[in-house]
Amino acid sequence: MQKYIKIPIFFISLLPILIIFYQIIFNQLGPEPVKEITHVTGNWTLRFIIITLAMTPLQKFTKLNFWISYRRMFGLFVFFYASAHMMTYVGIDYRFDWSSISDDIIKKKFIFAGFLAWLLLVPLALTSSKRMIRLLRDKWKKLHKLIYIISLLGIIHYLWLVKVVTVEPLIYLIIIVILLTLRVKMKFN
Repeated sequence: MQKYIKIPIFFISLLPILIIFYQIIFNQLGPEPVKEITHVTGNWTLRFIIITLAMTPLQKFTKLNFWISYRRMFGLFVFFYASAHMMTYVGIDYRFDWSSISDDIIKKKFIFAGFLAWLLLVPLALTSSKRMIRLLRDKWKKLHKLIYIISLLGIIHYLWLVKVVTVEPLIYLIIIVILLTLRVKMKFN
């Protein structure tokens, strides 16, 4: 049964990027298309981080194990949207001008936080297969706890980007802090 649910969830998770492609094709991204794509992919990265972090508390509260079977797929969507977010910046906005990109990483703290979050996502994506889980055993769990640091770096990236605190990044911050607090409480109970 879960196998049949995963397929629609997978395609629903692709909808944001499909909408972006639709908007590109029909020129509906507004006056600043690169900024819009960057914003949408960044927001979906944070949303998928939240969804991924929510799987364990949902499993604990509902006593239903099926939540955990979706966690890996949602985690890979975190990497997918984070990579789309970064490639928009690197490839479309800066056109692979590595000198300017390096300057940004060094001089702009919000770029540094976002780049670091993406770098930490790479080993998680590379070790997400069942084979790697078996191969790494206990080390796999320790490695995948990086998602906690990544989630905080992601929200810091957003907060430093907007400079003036607005409602949207605060909502993400509150949800992430609640989810991380729940995980800490579950660990000690």
